[in-house]
Formats: sequence, structure tokens, C-alpha cells
Amino acid sequence: MFRFLTPKSIKPPFARYSHGVEVPAGKRLVLCSGQVAITADDQIPEDAGAQAELCFRNIAAILGEAGLGLGDIVRINAYVTDRAYLRPYMDVRDRLFSSPAPASTLMIVSGFARPEFKVEVEVIAGG
Repeated sequence: MFRFLTPKSIKPPFARYSHGVEVPAGKRLVLCSGQVAITADDQIPEDAGAQAELCFRNIAAILGEAGLGLGDIVRINAYVTDRAYLRPYMDVRDRLFSSPAPASTLMIVSGFARPEFKVEVEVIAGG
């Protein structure tokens, strides 16, 4: 369904992601707003890995509303507030997405709307 783009003329990805993903004509796109790690009853895990898990769980719920799942994600933009949170986030991402993985960007940012948040993830899915 998707065409994963990894040109031999450029350096391979540094981690489990694709340089690009082509969504074929006639497919729907679902764009998810950035999700932070908060439950419906306002609980926020302390651990960055647990926050990443919850971000993706929330994204799965959003995609489910459109009849899609995590396997339909073609692009991930992720943000963490400290270099120490890169590995916990990537461990969760790598467990949830097999190769070929979605296109992805991961950035370190100075913070989010509430200081308890350590991870935020937004995605684009196609189906």
C-alpha cells in the first residue's frame, strides 16, 4: 500500500524510520494533533517511556475513530524535553513500528504547555 523511500544515494536512516513514504493516489489521510501523555482522568505518568506509550495509545484511539491503526502511520513528528528522553521514546517507537518504519522526525524542545509533559507525538496516517 505505501512505498517506503530510502534512496541509495543518501546516508541510510540513523534509527528505525524511513526517509520518506509515498501514499498512493486515492487513499485518505488522517492528521493527528500532537498528543501528550494524559489519560481521560487527568493522570500523567512520570516516566518518559510511559509517556511515549500513552501518546501512542491516544493516537491509536484517534486513528481507530477513522478505522485505521498504528500500522497506517506514514509520518511521525516527536518531541522530547531532554536528551535523556530520546532513548525511552525511541525504544517505544521501535517496538511499535517494524521495518519499513514511517518517516520520522525527533526533536528536543524546551517544554510543553505543562511542565509535567516530557513527550509529545503527532502523526499522519493513510488508509
